[in-house]
Amino acid sequence: MNIFELLKLTLKRDASDLHLTPGCSAVLRVHGHLVPVNGKKLSADDVREMVFPVLSPHQKQRLEEKRSVDLSYLLRDIGRFRINVYYQRGEISAAFRRLYDKIFSIDELGLPQGLAQLADLRDGLVLVTGPTGCGKSTTLATIIDLINQTRSVHIITIEDPIEYFHQHKQSIVTQRELYVDIHSFAEAMRDSLREDPDVIFVGEMRDIDTMRSAITAAETGHLVFSTLHTRDTVSSISRILGVFPSVEQQYIRQQLSDVLKAVVSQRLLTCSCGTRRRPSVEIMKVTKGISNLIRLGKTEQIYSSIETGASLGMQTMEQSLVNLLRQGHIDKQTAFKMAKSVELIKQRTYML
Repeated sequence: MNIFELLKLTLKRDASDLHLTPGCSAVLRVHGHLVPVNGKKLSADDVREMVFPVLSPHQKQRLEEKRSVDLSYLLRDIGRFRINVYYQRGEISAAFRRLYDKIFSIDELGLPQGLAQLADLRDGLVLVTGPTGCGKSTTLATIIDLINQTRSVHIITIEDPIEYFHQHKQSIVTQRELYVDIHSFAEAMRDSLREDPDVIFVGEMRDIDTMRSAITAAETGHLVFSTLHTRDTVSSISRILGVFPSVEQQYIRQQLSDVLKAVVSQRLLTCSCGTRRRPSVEIMKVTKGISNLIRLGKTEQIYSSIETGASLGMQTMEQSLVNLLRQGHIDKQTAFKMAKSVELIKQRTYML
């Protein structure tokens, strides 16, 4: 198969990803599971011949200079894909992530209805966290679309690459792509403050400059959304604080305690039926008590505030897993695998 046939197969099999690696056949990720495509093992030349037709001359040059390149690719009449081409063992490999034209609703994604309230915020910082491929960008696209539908504001997105195209509805939506429209997240964040924004979405807070700019933007009255690759809501706070030098820690804790509004941490779990995936979501909304704990550096005490914050729309990952178990969406083995406290899951589901 050539690359175009493989991408068509990716959609036909309802796969989320396609992997091309020398030494094995092409592999699809279907409902969370890796499934080899029947065929010969790919050589380094095979992968290169498959990947290079989708790269521009500039992207090929960047690949050789940086040893990896990210891009989005539209295959007419088939669909859009986010692609990472990279070197491993001196040979080229590639990962293709399927992108959707449609922006899904909260109900369609199986997300807690309380997340819709994040679209009503006027300022502050909101983080969506979790491992790669857990649906962070999809969740944020849904929240941004809610703002777009209900408010007249200027929304700026800064992405690498652009994953969801937003149409102008009630809002104006300006979308900037890294290395196409701008050179870095930090530079784009600095620029955005001169572009009359109300809402800013920065695809990922990768470095200290981007984090500093995002916090400053939230502090000056903007609503800022971003993502982090962290395990849970509490570790997200520690991750941000840990990036800054020790001499700045107290100041950043003060800033973060003032601007942070919510942290959402999610995982994608394979459903009991085996034919789809569903998110398990931990939600922390920053109350005065949690803000004070952040300011004092007592982040280890935040988890108990989340456990008792159900009336405010908060829930721990364990509470989310228990709900999914009771609704029959996942089995116990999946819940035990994802839980930080297996005993807590057993205590609350012993009758199931």
